[in-house]
Amino acid sequence: MTSTTAKAGRKEWIALTVLLLPLLLVSMDMGVLYFALPFISEDLEPSAPQQLWMMDIYGFLLAGLLITMGALGDRIGRRRLLLIGAAAFGAGSVAAAFANSAETLIAARALLGVAGATLMPSTLALIRNMFHDPAQRRTAIGVWTAALTAGATLGPVAGGLLLDHFWWGSAFLLNVPAMVLLLAVGPSLLPEFKDAAAGRLDLISAGLSLVAVLGVIYGIKEIAAEGFAPRYLVVIVVGLVMGHLFVRRQRTIADPLLDLELFRDRAYSASIAVNVIASIAMLGSALFNTQYMQLVLGMRPLEAALWSLTVMPGIMVALTVSGILAKRVRPGFLIGAGLLLAVAGFLVMSSARPDSPLVLVLVGAGLVAAGVLIATTLTAEMILTAAPPERAGAAGATSETGSELGGALGIAILGSIADAVYGRDMRNATLDGVPADAADAANDTLAAASATAGRISGRAGDQLLDTARDAFTHGMQYATLGGAVLLALAAIVATALLRGVPVAAETQAQAKVESESHAPAGTVASVASVVGGPVPTH
Repeated sequence: MTSTTAKAGRKEWIALTVLLLPLLLVSMDMGVLYFALPFISEDLEPSAPQQLWMMDIYGFLLAGLLITMGALGDRIGRRRLLLIGAAAFGAGSVAAAFANSAETLIAARALLGVAGATLMPSTLALIRNMFHDPAQRRTAIGVWTAALTAGATLGPVAGGLLLDHFWWGSAFLLNVPAMVLLLAVGPSLLPEFKDAAAGRLDLISAGLSLVAVLGVIYGIKEIAAEGFAPRYLVVIVVGLVMGHLFVRRQRTIADPLLDLELFRDRAYSASIAVNVIASIAMLGSALFNTQYMQLVLGMRPLEAALWSLTVMPGIMVALTVSGILAKRVRPGFLIGAGLLLAVAGFLVMSSARPDSPLVLVLVGAGLVAAGVLIATTLTAEMILTAAPPERAGAAGATSETGSELGGALGIAILGSIADAVYGRDMRNATLDGVPADAADAANDTLAAASATAGRISGRAGDQLLDTARDAFTHGMQYATLGGAVLLALAAIVATALLRGVPVAAETQAQAKVESESHAPAGTVASVASVVGGPVPTH
């Protein structure tokens, strides 16, 4: 029997650094287009709907195909799927960089979304195969989580630097060398793993999951961006109906895309729920932090992105401390503590005013990020170890899908609270000398108010901008307080549900004792559901 305490060596840690390459780039690619869009618009002259598709098609396909690609990796091999995805991501990047029409760029972004959906669950599932020791696996997952966050932060920085010196396509070519390196060294460094007993991929289930995720996320995002409209509600309902049909089909077919029995495990289902709520907090924090620095403090995008990097050392210290504590403290209590740390961050952000020092918002955002990452690192480990090794790809993909859904909800829920307060304050404000049409335009968003104020000279323009900034920070205060309440409730519930999950060191010792005493397979399997158990070699 394979020992659960088998230690990873130098090869596995080098392989982990290779796995971080696609992860960094997938998360960076989500934000790089925001910087490139003005240059793309000038060059390709896309219509308004084409601009929206350029922005959204990547994220939509990434989110909608995660579950399918995770299950596919379990069947054909996770390393194989990772390398196929890397090749497709590199090809899509080249196609995007040299696109000569809006249609070509949209198609290239679609290919990048499909390829990205193969990369994210494959990297997390391979960590499950390479790191059998719980302590090492927890460290590896922490590095994985930090890389995902760092990619989202570095994307605007890298994009801004490239666009300052080269043409807009250079932002996409950044992906190519990393993918080439992965293709070159991946076959020798990364282990292969697939479920030999898995059946065929059910295409009907794949279609249902795609429509379900796309419908819900698209509807939520459109309501957040455009306001409530019946057609968006219809799209969400269609997505929910497809989701219901997907779940029913998984219960009846021989080889389900998603093993619903996993949700009977409290650690697994509670961890998925924590990921959704944590993503609500993370995206909400990023939304307010970015707008505050750029539109309230008047920073340029690249300057704001660089300042955002200053919180990374503190986040890494928090993750390191939580990793040390995880050897002695039960994960349920650490997850609750992490969420409460994020609550503290939201409370700090809620005290921001237009004239507050930058450090206030940075500290608040850093606390939110540190708390969320502490919680999600631990939940990622529990999600992977609760699933059998042969289903780790699908389990990791479910976690990522929950994170994508949480991100959409974060923008919709917290963004809607802030927008409602902003609109109310602007409508109630007295703006002397500001034309009625300009005041109406400024009622929508702070960005619109900033653009409108720039076209009004003298004291009236300054008054409009000051009023809009006050209204924005007022809305931000309410939204961050709402986020703090949501996270506080999540901390209480998560601690209550997960308090029985033992410390990894305890379960590791238990598994070793039972292994040496030739315990029945069912007993060892129950322990393995917490610590991961032996990993078959293929």
